[in-house]
Amino acid sequence: MKGILVNYEYCTGCHSCEVACRNTRGLAAGEFGIKLTEVGPYRYETGIDAETPYEWVYNPTITKACDLCAERTAIGKMPACVQACQAWCLYSDDVEELVKKMDGKTRWALYTTVER
Repeated sequence: MKGILVNYEYCTGCHSCEVACRNTRGLAAGEFGIKLTEVGPYRYETGIDAETPYEWVYNPTITKACDLCAERTAIGKMPACVQACQAWCLYSDDVEELVKKMDGKTRWALYTTVER
């Protein structure tokens, strides 16, 4: 099973993944194969991290319109979102290989799609 792994500790919220997906898939306005979600900013009053008491993260989320760029990957290319990621925080591979990348030092999200 193929998947996309997101290291959202480093996502800058640039939306390049969304744009690349939309252009590659020919999706209409308001349709997404990957959608950037924004969480925050939140201020922590409890002193969880004195140096950076705010948290503001972005998380690219795969939608049901995503097929992991089946046409592109069939010819050896990366999914458009992975190729366009300027922060290099998106990875695509077999799920078993992606799990090996998860180091426990940063926050990760692993997405798979339903095979059609």
